[in-house]
Formats: sequence, structure tokens, C-alpha cells
Amino acid sequence: MNEVFRAINDPSRRRLLDALFFEDGQTLGQLCDHLPAMTRYGVMSHLRVLEGAGLVTTRKVGRSKHHFLNPVPIRLIQDRWISKYAERTVERMTAIKAAIEGGAMTTPSHVYTTYIAGSVADIWRAITDGDQTVKYFYETRVESTWEPGSPIRYLGKDGSLVADGEIISCEPEARLEMMFHARWDPELEAEGPVREVWIVADAGETTMLSVEMHDVAIDSKTYSEFTGGFPFIVSGLKTLVETGKVMAT
Repeated sequence: MNEVFRAINDPSRRRLLDALFFEDGQTLGQLCDHLPAMTRYGVMSHLRVLEGAGLVTTRKVGRSKHHFLNPVPIRLIQDRWISKYAERTVERMTAIKAAIEGGAMTTPSHVYTTYIAGSVADIWRAITDGDQTVKYFYETRVESTWEPGSPIRYLGKDGSLVADGEIISCEPEARLEMMFHARWDPELEAEGPVREVWIVADAGETTMLSVEMHDVAIDSKTYSEFTGGFPFIVSGLKTLVETGKVMAT
């Protein structure tokens, strides 16, 4: 958290975060336009500080490097001090991204990344084990064989279908790609399924978890609902893996 507070203490860095909030996935050249009095090297230095604090993640698409806002560190601050007194929801946040080899070639519409004090195996189990998902994924139980082409379903406590879809690809303890179709809201259901990619990678003393959402219009209800829901789901998974406890709602 020291790195986060140090990063946001500078007004130029806050301006860069604001710029990414309003238009995520900008390149260095685009971000330089928001600080016209600063050299390109100066903007790069600020971005390195933001990346070091985990507030910005990057992804290279072709020859361009895109920058994404990462709300996880801010969410962790909220969970520590603010959430006792305020509503435990996160407002719509723009996408974030970590550079991960083997990910989808298209630029994600939204990316959510965090680092968890747990093993790759523990986090993979939390994603794919229904006994685990009921503890953090809005009390839904996941069901699938995890074979490419197989169905995936999220069921409510009463057995009702909350969401379903199809497994596109699955590399155990590494990468899961699926089509995810929300069924809990008629408007979301009408907008159709989205493509999600869950990536787990060893990051030394921690494990990185990244959730990508692809091919979704940013002005859609799906984008708004999912970007608001990812922080809650991932924070719940993180709490479960690190403490064995269910995050209070």
C-alpha cells in the first residue's frame, strides 16, 4: 500500500489514471497528449511508477503497448478501511491488463488483475470447484467437465440457472477461456454471451490472477454489470484463498 499512496500522491500520475478511467487501453503517445508540458520520457517514468504500484497494467498488441487501469489496489484499500462504513460495491471501472503470454490476440474490452498469496493449484481449484465458487461467486455453484466444447453452468442455491455457456479452451492451472451467458437479467440475456478468459500464473511469492472480457461494447449493460462485478468476485476469491473465509457482503 505504501507504493500505491506514493503513486497517487503526484498530480501528473493522477491525471494519467483519470485519462485511463475515461478511455482505457491508451498507448504512450495518447497518454502524452494529457501531459503536453511533459517530455515523453517523463510520462514513461510516471507510468513505470503506476505499474510498480499495480495501478496500471499493460498489454502489447502488435507494435503498440496499451495501458489499462487496475482498480485492485484501490479496492484493497477500500476493503481495509472504508467498506465497514460504506456500500461494498465498486462503481464502473475501466479495463486493466497484465502482459501474459498465450492470451487472446484481440485487445480485451476489460481486464481485471490481482496478486494472491496462494498457489496456482489453490486458485485454479477456486475457479473450477463448485464447492469453492459458492463461497465467493454470488453463491453460485459452477458445473463443467472443462473439456473444450463442453457446457458450463452456474447454478443458484435453489438449483436455478444463473448463467451458462461453453468451454472454448482449458489449460489446467494456466488458462480457461469460455463463452459466458448471463441469465439472471432479461436485458443481459438479450445482449448475448461474452467471451471470458481466466489466466493464472506463478509470480514468485504470489500468484497472478487475470480475468479478461472480450468483444463487449463499452456502452452496453453487460459491460457496466460485469466491470462492476469482477472486483467483487475476484476480491472474494482472493479472501477465500488467503484466509479460508468468506468475504462479508
